[in-house]
Amino acid sequence: MCSKNGDFSVTVTNEEVVAAMLPMQEHWLPLSNLDLLLPPLDVGVFFCYNNPILTPTTMEDCATNKITFGTMVGSLKKALAQTLISYYVLAGEVVLNNMGEPEVLCNNRGVDFVEAETDIELKNLNFHNPDQSIEGKFVPKKKNGVLAVQATSLKCGGIVVACSFDHRIADGYSANMFLTSWAEMAKPTKPTTVSPCFHRSLFTPRRPCSVPHSLHQMYTPISKLTPAQTATTPLFSRIYYVTAEKLDSMQALASGNGGKRTKLESVCALLWKMVARAASREGRGERTVAKVGVVVDGRRRLWKREKAKEAMMGSYFGNVLSIPFGEKVVEELMEKPLGFVADAVHELLAEATTEEHFLGLVDWVEGHRPEGGVARIYCDGSEGGKFVVSCGQRFLEGKMDFGWGKVVFGSFHFPWGGEAGYVMPMKSPLGNGDWVVYMHLTKEQLEVIECEASDVFRPITWDYLNPRPLS
Repeated sequence: MCSKNGDFSVTVTNEEVVAAMLPMQEHWLPLSNLDLLLPPLDVGVFFCYNNPILTPTTMEDCATNKITFGTMVGSLKKALAQTLISYYVLAGEVVLNNMGEPEVLCNNRGVDFVEAETDIELKNLNFHNPDQSIEGKFVPKKKNGVLAVQATSLKCGGIVVACSFDHRIADGYSANMFLTSWAEMAKPTKPTTVSPCFHRSLFTPRRPCSVPHSLHQMYTPISKLTPAQTATTPLFSRIYYVTAEKLDSMQALASGNGGKRTKLESVCALLWKMVARAASREGRGERTVAKVGVVVDGRRRLWKREKAKEAMMGSYFGNVLSIPFGEKVVEELMEKPLGFVADAVHELLAEATTEEHFLGLVDWVEGHRPEGGVARIYCDGSEGGKFVVSCGQRFLEGKMDFGWGKVVFGSFHFPWGGEAGYVMPMKSPLGNGDWVVYMHLTKEQLEVIECEASDVFRPITWDYLNPRPLS
């Protein structure tokens, strides 16, 4: 099978299923109420590695005394099978129970594993435009199961390792736990540090249920959705980097009203202004609003008064997310200073950073089951544009070393097909305080960002990822 998209092709050379090394007794794992808020979406991640350099600690092919694609794939599969013993949910499949709700059948069906090769070198990949370089080539399409993996050999001897996860089963925090454990398992000298927790009892609804009024504004039952009246504007993926200096200066500007704002709040504020600018350029009507949602991880918010439960949240595998959102008139977003907009981001986040918010969200889902719910930011219309910002600050922390070197570059890849845009900031793999920012927005929004905020959001390039030493 050959996949071509752009100016190079990727050829699949082998497909198989990798299962856990030990036999497992088949059983069912229900989804938590928070998992049930996620639609059936797959999230892609990919990691790029240079041609491995032989050292006394790297794996070698016994016959050739070299690290080959075959030895790397063999190590990946062996470590994956070992890791799936603890992360057994990823080797199962999602099925519907008698109420029509999704659950995981933990039957060790295994993980689809694709081996592929391409005739392009790592340095020639267009990281700035993943629609051209990544989509349909390096990140596998998940056919069945919960997880799919692809390892692709590059012309230069490098390798790209990519995964597709069922978002209903794992959020970004959970995916990072698994990926880190997988990489550590590939290097036996480094024991795995985290065993996943699957205790759904952590999200048992209260009796009686108690739902804060704000949650009715953030979420809606699926039956209340109205079909779109117009064709959806296509979205495009781009990847930028932001220097540490720009992040610091942006944070200083955003904190001008006395309260210190985080770097994430500051970036959200600038992007909100840019989305408003794009709507203004398109001549949208007066009083048009632009919306932003921010994904909040509830793990650090829950069970502060119950130490045993609080400890389990640090290794909990599943979705613990909420998506508060705010809306402002486009003209106001354009006219007001960055600090004003950052304050608005801070205020919308404040509603979702409490234990009561997440316990109330569990109760909200319980009150609507078996009907599903969805975050309103994804479904409510907005002529002025709307987007969601997540946070992958743990994603490129240098822990994805399978034994042949550190990650040169990696990113989430989430062209999910919805009407709302999506933005994911991550730490740069260079470890210098810079950020890498994946964006999935409209063509007009990206054009405004590249025109009016080009000094902040710079296209990711190979030269950036491989800085030349000063002479």
